[in-house]
Amino acid sequence: MPKLTIDGIAVEVPANTTILQAAEQVGVEIPRFCYHDRLSIAGNCRMCLVDVEKSPKPVASCAMPVGEGMVVHTKSDRANKARGGVMEFLLINHPLDCPICDQGGECDLQDQAMAYGFDRGRYHENKRAVKDKYMGPVVETVMTRCIHCTRCVRFATEVAGVPQLGATGRGEDMEITTYLEGALSSELSGNVVDLCPVGALTSKPYAFNARPWELRKTESIDVMDAVGTNVRLDARGRQVLRVLPRVNEDVNEEWLADKSRHAVDGLRYQRLDQPFVRKNGKLAPASWDEAFAVITAKIKNLDGKKFAAIAGDTADVEAMLALKDLMTACGSSNLDCRQDGASLDPNARASYIFNSTIAGIEQADAILIVGSNPRKEAPVLNARIRKRYLKGGVKIAVIGDAAQLTYKYEHIGTTADVLAKIADGSHPFAATLKAAKNPMIILGMAALTRPDGAATLATAKNAADACGLVKDGWNGFNVLHTAAARVGGLDIGFVPGSGGKDVRGILDGAGKGEIEAVYLLGADEIDTAKLGKAFVIYQGHHGDRGAHRADVVLPGAAYTEKDGTYVNTEGRVQQALRAVFPPGDAREDWTIIRALSEKLGRTLPYDNLAQVRARMAFVNPLFKGVNKAEKAEWKGFGAPGSVAAVAFDYPVKNYYMTDPISRASRTMAQCTEEFVLAGSKQKSGTHG
Repeated sequence: MPKLTIDGIAVEVPANTTILQAAEQVGVEIPRFCYHDRLSIAGNCRMCLVDVEKSPKPVASCAMPVGEGMVVHTKSDRANKARGGVMEFLLINHPLDCPICDQGGECDLQDQAMAYGFDRGRYHENKRAVKDKYMGPVVETVMTRCIHCTRCVRFATEVAGVPQLGATGRGEDMEITTYLEGALSSELSGNVVDLCPVGALTSKPYAFNARPWELRKTESIDVMDAVGTNVRLDARGRQVLRVLPRVNEDVNEEWLADKSRHAVDGLRYQRLDQPFVRKNGKLAPASWDEAFAVITAKIKNLDGKKFAAIAGDTADVEAMLALKDLMTACGSSNLDCRQDGASLDPNARASYIFNSTIAGIEQADAILIVGSNPRKEAPVLNARIRKRYLKGGVKIAVIGDAAQLTYKYEHIGTTADVLAKIADGSHPFAATLKAAKNPMIILGMAALTRPDGAATLATAKNAADACGLVKDGWNGFNVLHTAAARVGGLDIGFVPGSGGKDVRGILDGAGKGEIEAVYLLGADEIDTAKLGKAFVIYQGHHGDRGAHRADVVLPGAAYTEKDGTYVNTEGRVQQALRAVFPPGDAREDWTIIRALSEKLGRTLPYDNLAQVRARMAFVNPLFKGVNKAEKAEWKGFGAPGSVAAVAFDYPVKNYYMTDPISRASRTMAQCTEEFVLAGSKQKSGTHG
């Protein structure tokens, strides 16, 4: 490994490390605009110039590999003078609109200009002006500010896999643009705003709303999908104004999906801020005491077998545990957290988590995707698959629709029976999985929500065993969920007990009159028409489908308004923190259930959050650790049976509207109109 000296500090680094990377290892910061450690090296801004002894001129440190015995000076007069010259050139055409620029306070160009800029300009020519480009409902452009760092171009091409951005023209006429003057049709397009070092690309929904120093910053977890993306919630007053990604190498690196980023405005609309009780066929405002009195009168003496509960896709573990304890106290075992009816086996944790972990995708050399469209169901995880694809040496196959994914794959069938052929070794791709060092199956919800879902799950396990997916130090059997609450619900056992009914049984029982009362904990994705004449209690934060059917509505808190625990698709326990308080009379979900239990004469044995979490850890020791993806025991699961030769019904029809928050979002409505309803979505990505 080469040894070199940087600002008098000796360091030894691997071969092919650049000077800039070596400097970071010893804590020496070198300014840059175009360089980003997750993108390819462009070397076109020249802000990272350093002084290397025996070199006739300053060297671009981002593009220069280290050499044995190299002596580098990052703060010499020559280096500083070179950077000052680069800064002067950058500011020749950059407009003086910092007071009205949304990037103000977070702008790399501002920061570097303070260090390397002059106190006056020496150029008297007119500044150039560039026409703003349309990039869709979430990205605002002011292209006169662009310094041609090409970060956005490289991100769109390399990470998002949607090569719709590029440069046209040369020299002073060069412009960054979408080639066909259309919207940037990627589910990750909002990340170009984070990458832009100036104010050329900013968030359109957030434009002119706030300055960064006005905002309270809270570290939390995203619940728009099951990836568990680490986010930062920026709030002012009682309103969350924006959501930004946090770095977590094991989960999302530093990327964030568009729905997770921009559906936040849905928290302002159609909110439930007080209890409601149905009177004369219409929901009328009520007090908490009145709402509890109506519920108590209905279910206090109700036979537990006639009472049921369903948990929604964004419920936190604390609320689900409290509701489970309440249902148990009422003598009911009719409860389920699988709104879509997925045939997941709660007794075998390995059957319902992403066993190889999200980061483990980078070790896979053969990937079989069954009944899943990762690009729509988990865009950040899909970006990790593309990252693995770009490294080479991986074969990807898909059973299901020939979707436009962001990497090439072999489409080996549209029906689930192809999986059975792989399990018995009669399909050619079985040999590919057997020959791979780290083979992987990604099983989607479309494969498990079918009537033969349990048989499909068992067949997938047989394929995993037959093709050697599970071996020492590697488990390539993965389930990709679409709901943030699903794994947490299964971990605490929010599933039917002995003799209890699952979601299908609850809906059928309600239609037949066997189930007389149903508690919906944010459950909006079920067919409420099947609830028949049952008495429905809905607890949630939006006036969505469940609230429309309810007889009593209890206003709960959204994920930004409570301290809650969520478990992502890989089984990683993570905690969200409250950024703002719930509106009006709304309360945190577990506290509502705790208060109701007292009215019912079945008081739950906890009074604060610490006690609830102690109870969670008692029910399942996994909740003692946070931010850990614990390995699960590999054992039998699923049910024997034949797999029908029919196509999959994918759960995500419209990526931009999948839950009450995104359905209430005006930004997501604009995205739906642009990319879904208008049918104008540009084709992107490729498949083999």
